[in-house]
This record gives sequence, structure tokens and C-alpha cells, in this order.
Amino acid sequence: MKVKTCILRAAGTNCDLETDHAFQLAGSETELVHINRLKRKERDLANYHILVIPGGFTYGDDIAGGKILANELKYNLQESIREFIDDGKLILGICNGFQVLVKAGLLSGDGKGREVQRITLTWNDSAKFEDRWIYLKILDNKRCVFTRGMEGLLYIPVAHAEGKFVTSNDDAMRQLWANNQVVCQYVDPQGAPAEYPWNPNGSMDAIAGICDRTGRIFGLMPHPERHIHPTNHPRWTRGFRSRQGEGLQIFKNAVDFVKHNL
Repeated sequence: MKVKTCILRAAGTNCDLETDHAFQLAGSETELVHINRLKRKERDLANYHILVIPGGFTYGDDIAGGKILANELKYNLQESIREFIDDGKLILGICNGFQVLVKAGLLSGDGKGREVQRITLTWNDSAKFEDRWIYLKILDNKRCVFTRGMEGLLYIPVAHAEGKFVTSNDDAMRQLWANNQVVCQYVDPQGAPAEYPWNPNGSMDAIAGICDRTGRIFGLMPHPERHIHPTNHPRWTRGFRSRQGEGLQIFKNAVDFVKHNL
């Protein structure tokens, strides 16, 4: 079957072309769609299998990172989003897209797109924009569609000022762990959960990405689309060798899931 991916754009999106390229490498047909086209019903989410909100600074991150685009999803596209989720389809948010999913209540709700927000992404502890490569550990988590079968550490970049993952209270954090929703953590080179600088923003429990309870909605702050070719690695001329970039498997997993389940 032909897998179709909608890469959502808005004013300030700037990682859409890299994300588009990653999904094409993974075997999906792609289309870059501005949110206004969905709002005007010139495009229909029902025609796609995967919805992706890529990185950037949508609407200048006015108010807070991702907040305005999150409100557009909640108040202009809520019915379409819920139908998309109910149909068993996939949603991925990267960096600014993670902020959008969190603030739209799509990652801490009941798996049906309910507007429940018990987590947020706020200013980095360093009080500055962090733009560098980090180590990311994929946890033993079979729930998340995007990371199934992935083990060990990934080396991929971050680029954000508002990436600190926090929960509203201890109970919210306990529920994330109990439901196996914590997908990946920032770690040091030995794979241990880390503090700054390996944890670039001071996230609670070093959390870098989570999924919803269905495992079909996934958000993360690091940028897997920026390491999809071996030559993307900053040390590729100094001994690093790989058959593919370390982030590409995330996109392949999504496409494979659609092919076998939808």
C-alpha cells in the first residue's frame, strides 16, 4: 500500500524539508500542508496515514513555544484530529512539534485526543538556546510504535530554548512511568540518565520524549531528521561508520506500522 504522510506547516516552521526527506527515505509519499489549507478544508486529514508536526518556531513562539499552533489544532481541527486518532493513525511531533502536541493535550490525555494537559515544556535551565549533539537512550518500551525494536544510544542534535520537560505534580510523572509512556531519556556517553550538559535543558527524569497511551502519538525534543545519513554525523570522517543515520529508523518504523496495520 501507499503510505501518505502529511507534514504540517505554519508560519515559522523551518524543519519541514528535512522531515519530508526523512519520510521519503523511509518509503512514504509526503505532502507539505499549511495549516490554513486544513482549516479551509482544501486538504483533509482523513487522506493521510501519518501526521507530522516538524520543528521550528511557529508564530515566533509568541506566548510560549508551540502554543498558538496547539490552539489551532484544539479549536479549529479538533474533530479531524480525533477522527484521525480513532482510525488508528500516527502522529509525530519533533521539537516545536513536541511542544505543540503537549500544549494541545495530545500526549497526556486518554488516547482519544482529549484536552488534558498535565505536562509542559518550558525554558531551559541554562536560560539559553541549546544547539548541539546529545546522546539519547531508547528505553525498553514496546508501547511506542516509532521506537519498537530500537536499542542502545542514539547520537542526534537538539536545538531549542524551551525544552525542559516538567509535570504538573508527582502523580502525573508516576502515571507516565506506570503507563510506559516515557520513550527516551537524555544520557551521558555511558548511557546513564544525565544532568547538564548531557541533559541540555534540565528535564525532569532526563525525559526527552514520550508517547500517548496508545503508543501511536510520539513527541520528542531532539531532531532525528537531522541524522538520517551517515554523513550527517559530526565525526563521520573520524571513524564513525553506519549503514544509515541513527534517526532514520524512527521514520521507517512509522511507515512499516502503517503498511502492516492500516
